[in-house]
Amino acid sequence: MNIEVSYDDLIPNNVDLSGDPKLKRALEQWHPGYIDWWKTAGPDGYQEDEVYLRTAVSVDPKGWAKFGYVKMPEYRWGVLLSPAIEGRTIPFGEHKGEPAWQEVPGEYRSLMRRLIVIQGDTEPASVEQQRALGATAPSLYDLRNLFQVNVEEGRHLWAMVYLLQKYFGRDGREEAAALLERRSGHDDNPRMLGAFNEKTPDWLSFFMFTFFTDRDGKMQLDSLAQSGFDPLSRTCRFMLTEEAHHMFVGETGVGRVIQRTCEGMKEAGIDDPYDIEAIRKLGLIDLPTLQKKAWLHYSLSMDLFGAEVSTNAANAFNSGIKGRFQETKIDDDHQLLNDTYPVLKKVGDKFEFVDTPALSALNGRLRDDYSGDCEKGVGRWNKIIEKAGVDFKLKLSHSAFNRKIGEFSEIEATPDGDILTADEWEARKDEFLPNPSDMDYITSLMKPVYGIGEYANWIAAPKVGIDNKPGDFEYVRLDQS
Repeated sequence: MNIEVSYDDLIPNNVDLSGDPKLKRALEQWHPGYIDWWKTAGPDGYQEDEVYLRTAVSVDPKGWAKFGYVKMPEYRWGVLLSPAIEGRTIPFGEHKGEPAWQEVPGEYRSLMRRLIVIQGDTEPASVEQQRALGATAPSLYDLRNLFQVNVEEGRHLWAMVYLLQKYFGRDGREEAAALLERRSGHDDNPRMLGAFNEKTPDWLSFFMFTFFTDRDGKMQLDSLAQSGFDPLSRTCRFMLTEEAHHMFVGETGVGRVIQRTCEGMKEAGIDDPYDIEAIRKLGLIDLPTLQKKAWLHYSLSMDLFGAEVSTNAANAFNSGIKGRFQETKIDDDHQLLNDTYPVLKKVGDKFEFVDTPALSALNGRLRDDYSGDCEKGVGRWNKIIEKAGVDFKLKLSHSAFNRKIGEFSEIEATPDGDILTADEWEARKDEFLPNPSDMDYITSLMKPVYGIGEYANWIAAPKVGIDNKPGDFEYVRLDQS
């Protein structure tokens, strides 16, 4: 497979679309519907502006992208797969050691299509959720980052549609069409997963989403990158390269909010991070509210993994379709027939880890891997607070907090893991989750700052510009007409 990407055709690719006229024609027929979706459901009001975007020109990690100004509807979305690994074998499940599949085995066709459709559905959903954010961007730098995330989510949709169109015949074509028909939050035809039907009403929500929810995407993509179906594995391996930027936007975005809050507190002589009224008078986002937002988005993202104990996850693993996070680095037999894994459950009136058959606990393990990855990012946020000399520490919530799916969906618990009655939860939930007053305040800060090199008062400037550009670089050339 070519490392370089061909831009000679309507659909950029490194999979030799020209050598498959039927597939090329099918994708070209899907293309107008995609562009129509982008213009009607993508970024609102910025379709004619030139944006300094990164475009993939190769799948070689040492030099895979170029930067330049482009109008978003003219962005060259396409189909990119990481290079094939010669002699690759299936790394897990009952087919472990067999040659990786180049076609979909008939007995796994339905399950594999379902996984691809669910992954594909999340990509346009996040673009739809973020559609209105451009109107309140805190800087041109952030506006550009939003649009970079959006166009790459659009390319990830193309990646899944390629698999559906090439390997699943009429069923795949119908599923590809449906991916453009569903809409985030729609009453009658919503997106498939709950978190992707939530609103992203402000930039703090966007940063939390890209830190927490896109990190779920990383875990899911890595698990699919282990797949015995080689085209899916190669597709997801390259998607992970782009996904890393989305989490960077989230982590550094929240970090810059924290930095600005801490700086503002010190400038005003405020030592108490819980003096919320005084901090808000400075036009800053107080750390307790940041904590509540983190708990909200973390708990919503935890539900994306499904039930901790799952027969479907076991079947996908056994079949060689979806592995564990970094499967090949795990030191076991990669079949799990006699293994157990500790799953946190409510036992009586407390939480305990219960040894569970490892095959059925795969979702629980992936969620634990996710939590560990989140902890590292939260630790870096806390270093910003500590360096500023503010006495406050952010933390993740307990696994049972604010859950709607899985072991804890029928109970209420505090972020520290104390079990509450339904009445206690109703009386105290505003302590733990953003309340209307919190959201009204955050919304009041959301005013656009479009001056070159300027930033909203509530967020610090980045340490380094995109593509090493200077602080006064014009990341988006706004149409002034």
